[in-house]
Amino acid sequence: MEIIHISAECYPMAKVGGLADVVGTLPRYQQELGHYVKVVVPMHRTKFLYDHEWVVDHKGSFGMGPFQYEYTIIKEKHNTLGFDLYCVDIFGLLDREKVYTYEDDTERFTAFQIAVVDWLSNWQHRPDVVHVHDHHTALIPFMMQHCFAYRQLASIPTVLTIHNAQYQGWMGWDKSHYLPAWDSWQWGKLDWNDTINPLASGIKCASKVSTVSPSYMEELTSTANGLEKLFEYERGKCSGILNGIDTTVWNALTDTYILDNFSEADVDAGKQLNKKKLCQDFGLDINKPLFIFIGRLVAEKAADLLPLAIGDALYHMNNKMNFLILGSGDPDLEKQLAAMNQHYVGYYNSQIGYNEKLAHQMYAGADFILMPSRVEPCGLNQMYAMRYGTVPVVRSTGGLKDTVIDFGEPGGFGIRFNSASVWDITYSIHRGVDLYHDKETLAAVRQRMMQVDNSWQSSAGKYINLYQSI
Repeated sequence: MEIIHISAECYPMAKVGGLADVVGTLPRYQQELGHYVKVVVPMHRTKFLYDHEWVVDHKGSFGMGPFQYEYTIIKEKHNTLGFDLYCVDIFGLLDREKVYTYEDDTERFTAFQIAVVDWLSNWQHRPDVVHVHDHHTALIPFMMQHCFAYRQLASIPTVLTIHNAQYQGWMGWDKSHYLPAWDSWQWGKLDWNDTINPLASGIKCASKVSTVSPSYMEELTSTANGLEKLFEYERGKCSGILNGIDTTVWNALTDTYILDNFSEADVDAGKQLNKKKLCQDFGLDINKPLFIFIGRLVAEKAADLLPLAIGDALYHMNNKMNFLILGSGDPDLEKQLAAMNQHYVGYYNSQIGYNEKLAHQMYAGADFILMPSRVEPCGLNQMYAMRYGTVPVVRSTGGLKDTVIDFGEPGGFGIRFNSASVWDITYSIHRGVDLYHDKETLAAVRQRMMQVDNSWQSSAGKYINLYQSI
């Protein structure tokens, strides 16, 4: 099959979160299964863009409301990622470094989607599947079916994968003229609660809808930021397919970012050497268990609970552990976590921002990773951590529930808790400290988690089966 993935992010071209990791990896595994896969993203002005060679594939133009735009499609010349990568450039809209958080994101991503559909309509053949990701591309199935200029694409099957249903791309009906001329009888396929809701439109119009874990699919019928009834109604075409990870990148035995490589056979010694370097760099005590947090500092990840939970854990357990934070997000929380560096010298440190090399070093050197998320559609960090023998401490939600078994259960290797609360986090940290000092159990837990197969092979095949069903 010829498969087209359309997304706002694709690692390493542009990354904000897990969406980029999925779109940067799943297509390569599908290509290895014998399919022809293309990925299309906006032409963000990133280091990857300037470090690689590109060729112009297509030029076109379209109208969006009162404005006329020209667009250019470029293709990465050397197939560096193992699949064809295309970027869409629109002067004044997509020629920026950051992926999101601009005031005109509605206009930017609407224009991106129109350009992609216009490009597809100029092909001399038709792809077998168009696979769109999250609300930034979720209007494409509607446009392919109901915009007059593009109805020749209506017979192409479409799949929408929802990586996070909390963000839906809402836009007022006053911006409905942004879309190319469309059949006004179909307005209901754009509408949800008297506004244009791109994610809701994608759910209604796509041939199939998937989420990034089975548990998250079930949760969306009760907690979907206003779309619960829609998910219940469309349940018959929805399924949950657990994300995988790139096991060639996340591999303690070959990782070039870490100080000392190791495998299951020497995990304890290997982790100790990496932990020693990490503790030296951040002024922490190597003899104490090291808990880390890596990710976005936002309420969705329950990162706002970290300052109080860390403070309580250190106070009530007499500073028996260390903490290291890597992430960015809410500015006030960033300042609060950074200020804690001075209050808990020798027990706590943080680095605000994101550093890929440091993330790998933290996975390799830490004993535990904290993931107290309020919402976690799949989660990749717990799977990365497991590859390095780092025990995941997670809330039982979404993909965390699907991928982590509590070490108190048969075959377990993690620590799970039920509520996104300071009490549950600190209690789980206490369990982690006890586990750390039970060396025999800890060694068995590390062995079990490093043997879990979270690669993309299985998941990539499930997506192929989904495509074939339509």
